[in-house]
Amino acid sequence: MKKSIIVGTLSIALMASCVSKKKYTALETNLSETQSALTKTQVEKEELEAKMAKIEARVTEYNQKISSLKEVNDSQYTTVDDVAVMSNNTKKKMRATLKNVDPAKLAEAKTLQDSMNLAISYNLKKSISDDEEDVDVNIDKTVVMINISDKLLFNSGSYRVSSKANKILSKLADVINSEPAMEVMVEGHTDSRSINTAMFRNNWDLSVKRATSVVDILQSKYNVDPAKMIAAGRSSYLPLVENDSRENMAKNRRTKIVILPNLDKFFALLDAETL
Repeated sequence: MKKSIIVGTLSIALMASCVSKKKYTALETNLSETQSALTKTQVEKEELEAKMAKIEARVTEYNQKISSLKEVNDSQYTTVDDVAVMSNNTKKKMRATLKNVDPAKLAEAKTLQDSMNLAISYNLKKSISDDEEDVDVNIDKTVVMINISDKLLFNSGSYRVSSKANKILSKLADVINSEPAMEVMVEGHTDSRSINTAMFRNNWDLSVKRATSVVDILQSKYNVDPAKMIAAGRSSYLPLVENDSRENMAKNRRTKIVILPNLDKFFALLDAETL
């Protein structure tokens, strides 16, 4: 009897020992996996903290830049037409230029935008040609339109650019090349007299060929990027004045240069010394 009890007790002890070992092994494996996951999580945490530190540094840098901009005195600038901002230095240059503008034209300026356009037109016109009657500059917001009389560019009835046009085209190219962002459209215009020759079928033909001739010279001789130029012909259908006299017909025979600069270059045109 005692022997049986001892054997039973030993069996129970062995079974208990066996179960504990299995649990221990499982717990040990679970611990190892947990430690591995913890290590991975710690590494990921450190990586995220490093990224967050870089982001915070950039945010701090941007905030400092914003603060420095806010420190600029707002009175140093004037808003033009709710779109652009003009510095007081630019305004001084504009006022100095306006002293040279025709008083009749100046009287028509009702807004700051009008005055700015007059000043830019004056400086740009002076930079291109001394002939005030045969070159006209108009500005609509930031679109610059330069009308050049055909007698400065072509011989009568011809589309070939004459040598006398070199000076004006050279200066025009300087303006265009001064800013890579500028886009330029060259438009040919004629008077209302019809034309039908071996060289030109009609005024459409003449106006287009004159435009392409100017574009070709600007590209080949004055290194204007051809990708920023457009050649167009308007025939006689967009006259400046009625074609009811020889003088008016001469005004309508023109080449129109349409320039679209960015705002920075637009304001820079106020400074006559830069042209």
